[in-house]
Amino acid sequence: VQDRYDVVVLDCPPQLGYLTLTALSSATAVLITVHPQMLDVMSMCQFLLMLGEILNPIKRGGGNMNLDWFRYLVTRFEPGDGPQAQMVDFMRVIFGGFVLKNEMLKSTAISDAGITKQTLYEVERSQLTRSTYDRAMESLHNVNGEITSLVHQAWGRT
Repeated sequence: VQDRYDVVVLDCPPQLGYLTLTALSSATAVLITVHPQMLDVMSMCQFLLMLGEILNPIKRGGGNMNLDWFRYLVTRFEPGDGPQAQMVDFMRVIFGGFVLKNEMLKSTAISDAGITKQTLYEVERSQLTRSTYDRAMESLHNVNGEITSLVHQAWGRT
């Protein structure tokens, strides 16, 4: 599909099945989403440790595991929640620049759009509370802009 698409997104569950392993083996970039709660971060770490054990033999067998970039995206973030803010700070200390600078905020606007099987980009602003919609859109633009920049850098277009 490389000749037909610029970007292909494979959204895999955090399971060590064939879908996830195939997606990771063919990926040129990986974005891992994580909710800033202790249990979620610990589960992600455990998953990544087990994934490493599975991918190492694939690499030794000649599998190409070279990525243009790898990042963590904090999702469903509530900036006013002290423990979440502390967890984000902790992740930034541990993972450094591998954590995207922008977080995806938790928003009722996104939840409401999902109820109608739409993205926030598809919903009319007038259908939601304006301030909630605007805050969610700003978060989406910031996160998506950062991801787009990473893609452009990988393509040599800074």
